[in-house]
Amino acid sequence: MKHIRNFCIIAHIDHGKSTLADRLIQACGGVAQREFRDQLLDAMDIERERGITIKSNTITLGYRAADGQDYLLNLIDTPGHVDFSHEVRRSLMACEGALMVVDASQGVEAQTVANLYLALENDLELLAVINKIDLPAADVDRVREEIDADLGLDPFEAIPVSAKTGVGIDDLLAGIVQKLPSPQGDPDAPLKALVFDAHFDSYRGVILQCRVMEGTLKTRDTIRFMHAGRDYTVEELGYNQLKLNPRKQLSAGEVGYIVAGVKSVRDIEIGDTITLLDRPAAEPIPGYQKAKQVVFSSIYPMNSSEYKDLTKALDKLAINDAALTYEKDSSAALGFGFRCGFLGLLHLDVIQERLQREFDIGLVISAPSVKYKVVLKDGKTIDVDNPCYWPNPMQIDSVTEPFISASILTPEEYVGPVMELCREHRSQSQTMNYLSAGRVEVTSEMPLGEVLFDFYGKLKTITRGYGSFDYVPTDYRETDIVKVEILVNKEPVDTLSYLVHRDKARSRALHYCERLAEAIPRHQFKIPVQGVIGGTIIARTTIQPYRKDVTAKLYGGDVTRKKKLLEKQKKGKAKMKQIGQVNIPQKAFVAVLRNDSD
Repeated sequence: MKHIRNFCIIAHIDHGKSTLADRLIQACGGVAQREFRDQLLDAMDIERERGITIKSNTITLGYRAADGQDYLLNLIDTPGHVDFSHEVRRSLMACEGALMVVDASQGVEAQTVANLYLALENDLELLAVINKIDLPAADVDRVREEIDADLGLDPFEAIPVSAKTGVGIDDLLAGIVQKLPSPQGDPDAPLKALVFDAHFDSYRGVILQCRVMEGTLKTRDTIRFMHAGRDYTVEELGYNQLKLNPRKQLSAGEVGYIVAGVKSVRDIEIGDTITLLDRPAAEPIPGYQKAKQVVFSSIYPMNSSEYKDLTKALDKLAINDAALTYEKDSSAALGFGFRCGFLGLLHLDVIQERLQREFDIGLVISAPSVKYKVVLKDGKTIDVDNPCYWPNPMQIDSVTEPFISASILTPEEYVGPVMELCREHRSQSQTMNYLSAGRVEVTSEMPLGEVLFDFYGKLKTITRGYGSFDYVPTDYRETDIVKVEILVNKEPVDTLSYLVHRDKARSRALHYCERLAEAIPRHQFKIPVQGVIGGTIIARTTIQPYRKDVTAKLYGGDVTRKKKLLEKQKKGKAKMKQIGQVNIPQKAFVAVLRNDSD
């Protein structure tokens, strides 16, 4: 066990985690040169195209140190984006050490600090790595100062590397063996194994990624999931070495895969503890947390005939992604669809793109919302994330919404605009912390619903791309949320209803009305498009009618003949307005919702 090292790579998004993992795999001979490709551990096309890690991956590498001793290195590559921080947390629970990667040109960023705290919570030994030293803008000395000031790590132990060119990789491997601790555990104790990840294989079912904390697991053992309460028989186990490498057993301290006939990721819970049915552990591994969905949105097929295809597509995605939740939903205008829960906006974006790309389904997605807690006057509390289920305002006693603690790292000259941006998004408190020369951390408490739409994009704009943003959910606080309905020709359009703070209701309603007025074709009668709270109209635009020239056939005569015909036309239009139907084309919904979510 003393020759095993379990470690993960954590960093801010786009600081070179996947590239560093590639170089480590090559240096240890984990892949033949002809089989190598960039971002080796990223399996999805979207990950490779966008250069982000969405799903954590693991690989077992053999490494021979300078003294001739062989080591087993279990490397876990983790996502960098805030939406997938629960995956980072589970990966950290499976390790004893972590490589804290910092970009030599950009320095310490918000997610770096957030991941540092996650690692310290799990008592990990940290080894700082300064990456991208080959860049012309690299400033290693400045980054060492930031590592000392912002992270509190020894700046002189930080290993400078270039993951792109391979410089410093041998020093890093030596540092991993010398600085990071070996795992602890008793191979003879009752089995305790942490399930930190899983993916679906169409031939073998769910393949579990596990770290054995205590005990020994062998093939044909009957295992029990302690939180889910399900039993399975182990069919195969072994190491992940790009291809699955079967072994006879996994002992304490080792990381590997388990195939046990699990049919869907939904049948088990990631973060669960595995033990033996005939010799169970006394208690599960502490620190288990369920993934919490924070953003909710309705998904409808562009063409109603594709509803069955959408159902099958979501089923297939959910087999692999336990964090995606969905239930049936329907709309008078868009037909049948699904109300889905996501971990954040990037998660929503990835699922939407996978549905369109892998299953070729055109989608209409409603504006994302968060979950509000509504206390009714009879004392009952309900959770509402869909405007359709918003209770009558007369029955509501109070409403609370989720708040976050947002951490924004920015160069000093952009502090004013950043604080103004936070105030515009209903920030309740702001504190500043000067980390190092020219860099400031702004901590702000604000509603989660306010950062859903355009906050991150605006932050990048006002800081010219240098600002970085991370957040953690804190609590629920009382607020003044209202339901705004959109009326077209005095008829409500349920799909376009939304929940918003009263102060922002009019501006958003005006935006919806203007977009609809542009997208709905003109009719023979005047069409009002209105935003309404209860019985109060807060915004309105009008779609002007076509006007038929009823006086064209007149060739002169008294003016009363002209007035008579115009009066007759006016009565006809008034009658048509009472009984006329307004056809709202599908593109109108797409125009409103897409523009809003952008």
